[in-house]
Amino acid sequence: MRKDVPQLTKKDDQHSIFVVDDEPEIRDALRLLLESVGYYVECFATADEFLNQFEPTRKGCLILDVKMPSMSGMTLQEKLTSMKALLSIIMISGHGEIPMVVKAVQNGAIDFLQKPFSGQELLNCISNALEVNEQRHNHYRIKHNAQKKFMTLTPREHEIFLQVIKGKFNKVIAYELHISTRTVEIHRAKTMEKMGAKNLSDLINLSYLLEI
Repeated sequence: MRKDVPQLTKKDDQHSIFVVDDEPEIRDALRLLLESVGYYVECFATADEFLNQFEPTRKGCLILDVKMPSMSGMTLQEKLTSMKALLSIIMISGHGEIPMVVKAVQNGAIDFLQKPFSGQELLNCISNALEVNEQRHNHYRIKHNAQKKFMTLTPREHEIFLQVIKGKFNKVIAYELHISTRTVEIHRAKTMEKMGAKNLSDLINLSYLLEI
């Protein structure tokens, strides 16, 4: 690493730009460019080196070389997918690697750049990737909160939740569960309160988030 490259300190909840490329000249050039515009950058020579320190919920984007020794960029992408990582991935490739990059984009990469590329091209891709990453984190946060609320429901409230999102009337639910309509009303109201749902539409939307 060049000693004259400024080292930035990561702030809480700040997006990070991860660079994984086996060519030190490319890593140094990308670090210099990205830190010059204020990004916090972490560079790695191998996919294994990156995986050894990575946490799936880290915010930011990954600039990933397709062809590397030991573990390729394609394999690293597959591993991150299996980890349910939220990172946005920008693939970078040489001239003969376009079919692999197309496959990577089909598998969820945000964009790809063919070497050599301009600094502005990369910055434009990063801006888009970070916007996508922010959306992913917002969705993850909302889903996580919904899961926490769902876990607070009693077994009976779980039953009522599942019946209500099917659009069943209270009387029908009461008949099928062999309880009084009043009991259904009480459990339904409590379920709505715990889930933070104002109406049936809210509850149905929450069920989509919970993948019920």
